[in-house]
Amino acid sequence: MPNTVLALKDVSIFQKDNLVLSNINLEINKGEFIYLIGKTGSGKSSFMKTLYADLPLQKGQGSIVGYDLAMLKEKEIPFLRRKLGVVFQDFKLLSDRTIHDNLLFVLKATGWKDKTKMEEKITQVLTKVGMETKGFKYPHQISGGEQQRIAIARALLNDPELIIADEPTGNLDPQTSIEVMAILREINNNGNTILMATHDYALILKYPSKTLKLQDNKLFEVVQKKTT
Repeated sequence: MPNTVLALKDVSIFQKDNLVLSNINLEINKGEFIYLIGKTGSGKSSFMKTLYADLPLQKGQGSIVGYDLAMLKEKEIPFLRRKLGVVFQDFKLLSDRTIHDNLLFVLKATGWKDKTKMEEKITQVLTKVGMETKGFKYPHQISGGEQQRIAIARALLNDPELIIADEPTGNLDPQTSIEVMAILREINNNGNTILMATHDYALILKYPSKTLKLQDNKLFEVVQKKTT
């Protein structure tokens, strides 16, 4: 199915020999915005790492953006990650170079060659997150919220089929979290598929969407209560 971005069937996830999650069945289609919730230690990070091949899929069937996770070869991992955008809680920006050069580094690392096209792409993604005037600054010269906007811009560089956001508001104050969330929702409205792990239930109430929960080694959908 061309609209299926992620499909997991009877998947079990391990950290070394420890079973973290079992019998996971999930399908995510193009254009969806999905929250992933669960207590600390429930397996959110292990789940996310399996999707971008930081952890190997040892049991079950899984396909993500056209790649078979169970059969994935080491040399294919960089190509898989080009089709994914990953946003981390702690930004993971390179402190020794400017915002512009952080983005340029990713483009060069993922095979871009044309200087003009690279500059156009950097301007495009910075504009999408409202940071087009900040390219000359270093990460330490901007706020946490601005750094997370840059991290989102970085995730957009290769027009990903799926954005995996792992606690993207975890280090931000409530107002900044709302601003970052608004950017993610706007990106989703433009057609990008987003899977977002979060602890922030206030955000889920403010921006309701399909919600999956990890609990007792299982994954299940949370039925939203309708407010009357």
